[in-house]
Amino acid sequence: MQRTYRSAQNGAFALPQGRAVSPAGPLAVTARESGCVPPCPAGNDRGVVPDDGLPAIPVSAGALIYDRAGRLLILKPTYKTGWTIPGGVMEAGGETPWDACRREVREECGIEVRGGRLACVDFRPGRPGHPGGVRFLFDCGTADDAALAAITVQPEEVAEYRLVPPDEALALLRPPIRRRVRAATRHRRCVYLENGRPVPGIT
Repeated sequence: MQRTYRSAQNGAFALPQGRAVSPAGPLAVTARESGCVPPCPAGNDRGVVPDDGLPAIPVSAGALIYDRAGRLLILKPTYKTGWTIPGGVMEAGGETPWDACRREVREECGIEVRGGRLACVDFRPGRPGHPGGVRFLFDCGTADDAALAAITVQPEEVAEYRLVPPDEALALLRPPIRRRVRAATRHRRCVYLENGRPVPGIT
């Protein structure tokens, strides 16, 4: 059995039937009224441990989309400060990171992404109130003029969009995404990151 929790980042992820780790012992996982994934009791966020002992880790996917002038598409969310890129959390039920990327781009701005390359994989460690997880970032290349002219944002989650030069985009993006995008755009190969930073010895 799987339980699906809505995320504040445009999607949902599934947790297998399990328990939250707490100093006081195992407690049932319950969703808060906000719909976000609940932190472990007493601020203990070492993770949610399913009955089989394996951690449940949220996975999300984002997209780098450019216009013909090389400007990057960025979005201003309605539910948090700063700017981000199209993308969101992978849904339960067998969705892949690439499927999640394509779906989120379509939902958030109406663009149908048909191809791309994996630009980076970023592991974000958890902290109190935030489960962390794995972030996939795909370079989806240049969108045609017609697609960009027809952008229709998802009003519940996106206040506005911009096409801006990469350096300007980096100044606007939220810090975790900024680090990820900066690292991904410096290389033509897929890079492995931890909390948005390269790991010594990993090429």
